[in-house]
Amino acid sequence: MTHQPVPFDDLDRKIVAALVANARTSFTEIGAAIGLSASAVKRRVDRMRETDVITGFTTTVRPAALGWRTEAYVEVYCDSAAPPRRLAEVVRNYPEIIAAMTVTGGADALLHVMATDVEHFEEVLERIRAEPFVRQTISYMVLSHLLTGSAEAGAAPPATATQ
Repeated sequence: MTHQPVPFDDLDRKIVAALVANARTSFTEIGAAIGLSASAVKRRVDRMRETDVITGFTTTVRPAALGWRTEAYVEVYCDSAAPPRRLAEVVRNYPEIIAAMTVTGGADALLHVMATDVEHFEEVLERIRAEPFVRQTISYMVLSHLLTGSAEAGAAPPATATQ
């Protein structure tokens, strides 16, 4: 199924930017900031949801607050008999894998893994390595987040000074 391009103008960009910064921002607040009524903002948001420009709303949580203190990325190298569909089935069985994607380059997939500690991560890594189609893994432990306001860091964007 092909997607038709949808109209997306500067006002839509401003609405999306406001919602990305804070998904709880009211339509009234957004409208006041960009010069639209709350109902006009709602119509635009509804249209962007219907056309899959906006695919959902989320809550960002600091992983450490949930006990996830160890983070890593794992490159997965598979035998040739592992199509993306099969990889997707397997990674869904690991609650510690918070993101997974197929990639270009030497690896077949890249996994973003959260664990309570290094021992937990090691156990998860051993389970991944035990999958019958996994030939090799290479893991990279996260030491710190350079973009602390990113969703992956689980932090709110840095506060801006107000006068």
